Amino acid sequence: MIVVVGDLVTDVLVEHSGPIQIGSDTNASITVRGGGQAANTAAWLARAGQAVTLVAAVGDDPAGRDRVAELVAAGVRCAVRAHAGAPTGSVVVLAGPEERTMITDRGASLLLDPAAVVDAIEASQARHLHLSGYPLLHEGSRAAGLAALTAASERGITTSVDAASAAPLRSVGASAFLAWVRGTDLLLCNADEAEVLAGPGEPAEQAARLTAGVRHVVVKQGAAGAWWAGDGPVRRGRSERVPMKDPTGAGDAFAAGLIASWCSGGTPEAALAAGAALGAEAVSQIGARP
Repeated sequence: MIVVVGDLVTDVLVEHSGPIQIGSDTNASITVRGGGQAANTAAWLARAGQAVTLVAAVGDDPAGRDRVAELVAAGVRCAVRAHAGAPTGSVVVLAGPEERTMITDRGASLLLDPAAVVDAIEASQARHLHLSGYPLLHEGSRAAGLAALTAASERGITTSVDAASAAPLRSVGASAFLAWVRGTDLLLCNADEAEVLAGPGEPAEQAARLTAGVRHVVVKQGAAGAWWAGDGPVRRGRSERVPMKDPTGAGDAFAAGLIASWCSGGTPEAALAAGAALGAEAVSQIGARP
């Protein structure tokens, strides 16, 4: 069983083909569906054939119930607590031809409870913990993220952390975040997050630099591929070039493919290839989940 800890929210996906016309109208296709980095990764892990439990917090509202039902239908076991009086988190995703921008209301995600997280890890008999970085990046949920890492360490469970997002990383500071994840078995970050955490440089150099505090590091560069540092020379994984419909969730799918392979005994090269395959599947469709 792989346990994923983090956010479960509603994504309002705004797909626009050209520049947003500030102060006026912009034509777009708008859809509402489940999102959240942790929830997306859990869904893609289920797609990869892994037994997976999501630990998250939602509001005691129709949105929260719908989000849980979607994941259960996708094969994800949900240890999700509903909090009365708090709304389920929501994210407006502005998805253009090449990039996405997220406007976020964390909502009940900030109420993630440390005791509930530890209980879920214990009950699941997990063999691996994957933590979305978002709980660590916000004061309200930070204790729960740290509790997850501590519980995994005490039980001898392997761990991975996704660095989540560059802007809140800058807000909390690289030194603080790296102290929180010190000793983690695997840290994943994209190009922007790697620059925040490791400073400027080539991705192979950034990945190697970050292994000072964690065992393995993967730096993702989108279509340029990804680099894995730790236990030997830096390896490069090539991306699968496919027509891109929507980049939303591609990093979550990549993380799921990589973790599924690595937790099943795959080499770094095999894990990078598995991540690239699921990432390519993600960008070939609209939305963040399979």
